[in-house]
Amino acid sequence: MKIAGISFVAPLLLALLTLVAYTPIERAEASENMTPLLLAVQDAPVPFMGSDGRVHLVYELDMNNFSSAEIAVEKVEVISDGATLQTLDTAAVAGRLQPGGQRDSTGTLARSTRALLFFNVALAPGAKIPVELEHRVSLRVSAAPPGHQEFEESGGKTTVDRRPVALIGPPLRGMRYISADSCCDAVRHTRAALPVNGRAWVAQRYAVDWEQTDASGRIYAGPREKLESYAIFGQPVLAVADALVVSVIDGEPEQTPGNYPTNIPLDKADGNCIILDLGNHRYALYAHMQPGSIKVRSGEKVHLGQVIGLVGDTGNSIVPHLHFQVTDGPSSLSSNGFPYEISEFQVTGETAGGTKAFDEAESNGTPLPITPVVPPRAVKQAMPLDQLIVSFADR
Repeated sequence: MKIAGISFVAPLLLALLTLVAYTPIERAEASENMTPLLLAVQDAPVPFMGSDGRVHLVYELDMNNFSSAEIAVEKVEVISDGATLQTLDTAAVAGRLQPGGQRDSTGTLARSTRALLFFNVALAPGAKIPVELEHRVSLRVSAAPPGHQEFEESGGKTTVDRRPVALIGPPLRGMRYISADSCCDAVRHTRAALPVNGRAWVAQRYAVDWEQTDASGRIYAGPREKLESYAIFGQPVLAVADALVVSVIDGEPEQTPGNYPTNIPLDKADGNCIILDLGNHRYALYAHMQPGSIKVRSGEKVHLGQVIGLVGDTGNSIVPHLHFQVTDGPSSLSSNGFPYEISEFQVTGETAGGTKAFDEAESNGTPLPITPVVPPRAVKQAMPLDQLIVSFADR
């Protein structure tokens, strides 16, 4: 087989896409390179302020291995204006690269495989927000001919989305709330890419599961399977803004805490839930509320701080908690997760040991190991990041 004056063995071309650059004789002014790994950003990042005082860019790089050879991703750099904003080494890539339809991460792309590489680019305090991002990827293909096993590709260019984030009030009131599985590196929400209605969505990109401890630091005290054992059960849920109620689901039964629900249909996964239209194509979802506790109906207007229901354990839920997220559409699944900033709150501590320690405390009823923040850190207009202990004004 002959392409642009260079001979290739057909089977090798089909198997490896040759991985060799070539220059057409007819167009010497431009080079054409084989790019077996196709790179794209489907949802441009929207900058927001985190509770750590840094601006974050959270997004996914779509990586499509358009060859029949396995590709090892050894390094990925995020580039803006010629400067490197972030570098993921081999280990970091292996912890963030998720093949489509899977929740386990890997450092290699099997042949003819699509995967998402999840980014959380935290800018230095005071740093200028970039206009565009591009990615430089270092790859290795052991099946390629000698001298062509390691190479680089650049791509996945995207313009940073500078739409204002949603500024909201707190969804709860009181103290000792845990921002479980919140942005930006918690895998359960931020990496929950789902194929719905013909495209992959990450509606939960900025979702949080609010749980709570009692005064002794326990998520529950008493029988694990009893709803009333949990500190957060029955807490009032608040409207985060003056908003319009888009949809309400009520009447779903409580689950038994500690047991994974089975056979939950997709349209019942949120349990008893409310979606509010915050305006400007921003929607707030509250999920897993108590049956019969919801105090609003579709089409009603609510005001900031209004009690709209009670925390429960309905739908696809293993313990009482409030699942909260903001999206760009009125669906909990077929929409794009959108960042938000809460007007004000206090950070009084951090989970010592991260998600693993949290899971153990939630499972065993043991005190959650907490590193106190003394004095409490007052935060304004920011998103509570993962595994913080947060207090909201009791109004």
